[in-house]
Amino acid sequence: MTQDIPRLKLEHIYKAFPGVQAVQDVSLEVYGGQILALVGENGAGKSTLMNIVNGVVQLDSGNIYLDGQPVQITSPRRALELGITMIHQELALIPELTVGQNIYLGREPRRLGGWIDWPQVYRLAQQELDRLGIEVSARAKVADLSIAERQLVEIAKALSYQARLIALDEPTSSLTSRETETLFRLVRTLRQEGVALIYISHRLEEVFELADRIAVMRDGQLVAEGNAAEFTPNRLVQLMVGRELTEFFPKSNTQRGEPILKAVNLQAGKEVRGVSFELHRGEIVGMAGLVGSGRTNVARLLFGADPLKEGEIWLEGKPVRLRSPRDAIRLGIGLVPEDRKAQGVFLKQSVRYNAAAGLLQRLSRFSFINFRAVNQIVRELVERLRVRTPSLNQQVRNLSGGNQQKVIIARWLALNPKVLIMDEPTRGVDVGAKAEIHALMNELAAQGMAILMISSELPEVLGVSDRILVMREGRLVAELSREEASQDRIMQAATGQA
Repeated sequence: MTQDIPRLKLEHIYKAFPGVQAVQDVSLEVYGGQILALVGENGAGKSTLMNIVNGVVQLDSGNIYLDGQPVQITSPRRALELGITMIHQELALIPELTVGQNIYLGREPRRLGGWIDWPQVYRLAQQELDRLGIEVSARAKVADLSIAERQLVEIAKALSYQARLIALDEPTSSLTSRETETLFRLVRTLRQEGVALIYISHRLEEVFELADRIAVMRDGQLVAEGNAAEFTPNRLVQLMVGRELTEFFPKSNTQRGEPILKAVNLQAGKEVRGVSFELHRGEIVGMAGLVGSGRTNVARLLFGADPLKEGEIWLEGKPVRLRSPRDAIRLGIGLVPEDRKAQGVFLKQSVRYNAAAGLLQRLSRFSFINFRAVNQIVRELVERLRVRTPSLNQQVRNLSGGNQQKVIIARWLALNPKVLIMDEPTRGVDVGAKAEIHALMNELAAQGMAILMISSELPEVLGVSDRILVMREGRLVAELSREEASQDRIMQAATGQA
């Protein structure tokens, strides 16, 4: 049951950054025992609003009330003291510490004399993990965990604060369906216990499955709010993007050309065990499988990022040796990586530098760079991909996750590769940008590019792919045509039930 007084009340909140009005006159209420879904395109202001609530960003004007009392949230520590926690999309764990050390960092229980009670730290941390059903040891090193396991540890850490208000920003972006079910079960339990929850997600099926109420932001403003039953998926999308999207997965019938890339018996330890397949010009091949099935490992082998122990890679009918990503790029193979912040963008560099990073050598002569040509190419790509940025000089770290992803894609389009590997290309990307990326993939395939797309979202795999490869435990266990494929068949193969 919800309370009469809002757990959190935001009143006329404003926040601007150089060149951008990020939040403009937003008033919003969240009650205890309620899940409010906060949705909108990347750059709509959702994360900025939550960073204000979490004390990461200071508001320019407006008022915040917690359980009816005015509060000033001057820092994340102050937010925690008030019972507010935030689970960010980008994880904040320290890899070199153990799970238990991360969960209780800065608030470790102590013995007489001030010494940290390490047995108690690990006992309490393990209790939190067990409560979530996370099969991870509190003594395990975070660096040894998968991305999905780290995400669950982040959730366990946030929940260990006994918060009154929890904001979750894309919490399932790295989780399997089973892990997502575990999270949903916990979120519902917290709602029953009277916790107020703000749930940010681009996955509309999650929004309608969990939310009691929905609030929609666009261009920094709150454009709609109401009970979840008052919305339909189509209306929600139209409110988010300000226009009607006719298709989530626009698919054109392209003519498949000759084979361009051939993987023969690829082997790299337990992660990749005897994987063979072909990519043809003009086709999009989806690669599905559970987290840890070896999908990303195959992508890294094809890009020269990991050493190949056995097997061969052929490009345009000739065997090639990929000793580094530099070799792959030179041969016309590109990779949009799974973890864009760690592996894809230069956060402190500009949009111009990030988009043109692969072009600088090509557009230089006698050590002088043709900046006019660079600016023209980057400007055209930014407009083509609808990257939301005040200028080409904006640091990429100040862009939303979806716009960072578009900048990475722009970098590869500038190089015009023959083969483009896209690992989770729409993770953390809003529905409007997803449709744009899917349309772009179709356009590139129609121009003769071969695309290998790795995705954990089965509707995306089914909607975009011409063929689908399924990985399990390092092996390629199924290949399905577009006509043969279904969610059930893919999951049966991925879990070993086929």
